[in-house]
Formats: sequence, structure tokens, C-alpha cells
Amino acid sequence: MAADTPRMTWADLTARPRPVADASVSYGADPYQIVDVWLPAGKGPHPTVVMVHGGCWQTKIADRTLMNWIAADLRAGGISVWNIDYRGVDRAGGGYPGTFADAAAATDRLRAEAKRFGLDTSRVVAVGHSAGGHLALWLAGRRKLPAESPLRTRDPLPLARVVSLGGLPDLEATAASPDNGCGTEVIAKLIGSGRADPYADTSVPRLLPLGVRQDLVNGREDRIIPYRMATAYMNMAEAAGDRATLHTVPETGHVELVAPNTPAWEEAKRLIREGLAGR
Repeated sequence: MAADTPRMTWADLTARPRPVADASVSYGADPYQIVDVWLPAGKGPHPTVVMVHGGCWQTKIADRTLMNWIAADLRAGGISVWNIDYRGVDRAGGGYPGTFADAAAATDRLRAEAKRFGLDTSRVVAVGHSAGGHLALWLAGRRKLPAESPLRTRDPLPLARVVSLGGLPDLEATAASPDNGCGTEVIAKLIGSGRADPYADTSVPRLLPLGVRQDLVNGREDRIIPYRMATAYMNMAEAAGDRATLHTVPETGHVELVAPNTPAWEEAKRLIREGLAGR
């Protein structure tokens, strides 16, 4: 029966009135080196989520505004959102190391702007969708990057928890899976070349254990991200000693994960609130 139930499409989501952020912060010269800030009523400090959009790591497919609806929903519930953008592999300066460096710089900029916007950085939860799920988990593991990696920084922003919504954390598995909705060629552009092991500082399993609680929210009928990718990564994270939980939402595809008023997003919000509260 679930297979016959129509899944939500991107057109279903984008046809809704698009909410608008309260402010934006540039962290570089490129138009996509920007963060949108979503602020609840009151002066704060507000609990804060770092949000990372997907789109197969390609700017032409998606940018941060695809997350506007769930960002607005969190704002209405008293949670601030630091919604980052970054140069995709299809943009000058994107790929390796630019896409990763952008995500890191955008996230770390939160500390410098926290006082200005009344943001609480004592417990930050990262939320990423699809390719953004990979980047959100990668952000949590940055302190484990190899010493020789150009992506390694001295003091990355600590994350208390990561909620990955239909993510692709294992780049090696993605590159070997033609049935994933992003295809396989994009991975080569993302990880770069000329290094002995281009996955060492780009693929999340190589950084395990992250030492951060991880929640994977996946639709059982997701036709873009194969369900086995979530189960395989969860097993690897648990085997490495991390606390990782897979939350399977029935009769749910890929778009429902970032659409307010769906069971998938309600589950994600519950996990976000738990993370912010330290539970």
C-alpha cells in the first residue's frame, strides 16, 4: 500500500509561500558564501541550530533557501537557525577543498556573530538534509581530521548532536551506488584528486567515532537515498562506539523530511529539541 501512496514532490513544497529569514551574514566574497539567520521573538539568547541544505553538493540543484520552510517552523517554536550556504562542486572554488572549507567557515562564523544576534552556542545541534546530512556529520567530526589535511582547523565549533535527514555520510558507498539519486560522478568532483586517499578527510566513516550523538531520520520509501545507506552507516557508527540511532518514518520519501507538518519533520523536531535540551 505504501508503494502506491504518492510521495511529496519538490513542487509540492516550493508551491507553498516561501518564508523569509531575518538577516544574512557573508563569510566570503562569493554570493553563496552566506548564512541566513532566523530569529525567534525576544532578545535571547536563543537555542541554535546549524542547518545545512542538500542538492547533491551542487549549487544548481539547491541552495539554502530550500530549507526556509523548516527554518521558519523552528523559528516559530523559539529556536534560532543558522542556515548556511556553500559553493557546490559546480561552482568556481567548490569541490575539494572549497565546499568543505565553506561549510566549516560558515559554521565557525556562528561564534563571532552569536552576541550580535542573541544566539546560544553552549549546545548547538546540526541538521542536514541529503548531501547536507553528509556535511552536517562531517562538521561534527572535524576535530578528527588528519593533521596533514588542509581542512583541519585549530578550534572547530563543537556540535552537541547531529540530525541527518536522508543523508549520504559514506562517500565511498555513494560512489559505488549508481541507484543513489545524486549519481556517482559527483563524488569524484567533491573529494578531489592528487592525494593518496581522498576519502580520508571527506567521508564521515573515516572520522568515526565522532564522539557526538547522531540521529538518522530516513523515509522508508525514499527513492533518492537508498535506505540501506542509513542502516550501513548506523552500524559502522555504533561499531566504532558512537551513539547513533536510525529513526525510520513509514510512507515517507525524500521531500517530506524537510516539509513542515509531516511525520518525518515532527520526528526531526523532537530530536532537535532533545539535543538542545541535552537529553
